Amino acid sequence: MRIGILGSGDVAKALGGGFLALGHEVKLGSRGAGNEKALAWAKSMGPKASAGTFADAAGFGERIVLATLGMANESALRGAGLERLRGKLLIDATNPLAHEPGQPPKLAISGDDSGGERVQKLAPDARVVKAFNTVGYALMFRPRLAGGPPDMFICGNDERAKQETTALLTEFGWGTIDVGGIESSRYLEAMCIVWVLHGVRTKSWNHAFKLLKK
Repeated sequence: MRIGILGSGDVAKALGGGFLALGHEVKLGSRGAGNEKALAWAKSMGPKASAGTFADAAGFGERIVLATLGMANESALRGAGLERLRGKLLIDATNPLAHEPGQPPKLAISGDDSGGERVQKLAPDARVVKAFNTVGYALMFRPRLAGGPPDMFICGNDERAKQETTALLTEFGWGTIDVGGIESSRYLEAMCIVWVLHGVRTKSWNHAFKLLKK
């Protein structure tokens, strides 16, 4: 399968590496076609990896991953071309964070709105699923943790899209917990802050969430 990833940072590369390990083709998308770090990553990852613009990645991918900085989502999606996202599974792995020097990040969008809802509104014809936003990039592919596998919490309005995402998460080494429609992004994005605060207090980033059941 062809995977288009909008973004070229650590999250994009971690997810891209996971998809490549599973035998998929991956194209990273950046604001410009000559992004040296993205091109170097693609060269290092072999013939199934490539890099280009946001529009290139969106046109290439049968499934799309949004892995930009959360507050840059609108720019990335418009750069990708909303028509190129029509009907496709769009996994939103982002969090809308605000940063202050010396302080842990906070949500820049909260209350009765969320980054995930804004992505779905911006790309109304895409099948948006929020996922991969409640853990650090180093653990996204086949995390090995005591008591694992951990659970990835997802939400979205399209049931088939969530089923497809669940199948991908299983291959990535995760259990999946579906918490409802895309408006539940309000709570999953807050879970990112909980994950970060625990890391700040413990000075360790090797943790993930798991829902225990009787």
